[in-house]
Amino acid sequence: MNSRTMLIFCGFSGFFYVAFGAMGAHLLAPILTPKQLEWIHTGLQYQGLHTLAMMALAAILIKQPAALFGREFGWAGLFFVIGIVLFSGSLYCLAFLPLKFLVYLTPIGGLGFLIGWLCVLIGALRLRKSALSHE
Repeated sequence: MNSRTMLIFCGFSGFFYVAFGAMGAHLLAPILTPKQLEWIHTGLQYQGLHTLAMMALAAILIKQPAALFGREFGWAGLFFVIGIVLFSGSLYCLAFLPLKFLVYLTPIGGLGFLIGWLCVLIGALRLRKSALSHE
């Protein structure tokens, strides 16, 4: 995933995060159960954090040559997208829809987040090695 695609996704995700957070706090709170509100809150927490992480990755990809550093950070961005859609998305759907099978998507999205962070770690280790060899 390249920096432009990441930033476009971050724009959508950030917009949805703020809109859904405000809607949840003001319009949905009197309607939903505490469990449903907890699902929404958890989904928003993970979505917000990983949207910011993707923005940082996109900034790194803009500043560094993609041929040297882009592969792992690009993969991290892709796995963060998968995590946001499957983890946060499934929690939002669980709050509104009677489709309980969606609960099986949540851990797959969580695995996407974990793989994304492993990609960040690998990319950072390679970045450090590469930076040290150029000194």
